[in-house]
Amino acid sequence: MSDLGGIGNSQLLAAASLSKPVLAPSSAKTPDQASKVAKDFEAVFINEMMGSMFQGIQSDGMFGGGPGETIFRSMMIENYSKTMAAQGGFGLANAVKHELLRAQEKAQ
Repeated sequence: MSDLGGIGNSQLLAAASLSKPVLAPSSAKTPDQASKVAKDFEAVFINEMMGSMFQGIQSDGMFGGGPGETIFRSMMIENYSKTMAAQGGFGLANAVKHELLRAQEKAQ
């Protein structure tokens, strides 16, 4: 496996994960916004879990491996996660939404 001029796969993966800035959470003004934030949170949770799950899978064959596959795999897992969360996920979004709304009611 080549390391592209001293850059290893772990460094490429770290760079790919830093491509989007992490934004500070903002308060949800409506229950619909709270639902969206909760589903986004669940998608991130699923993404982290699936990322760990795919970490040990080795690619094989003539066309497998390399930095391109590393980046594609992270994008694939991200899309799987968003799709799973949009279709109900693990039910985590409902609990998160409930807690968000409860915390905001206390703050007011």
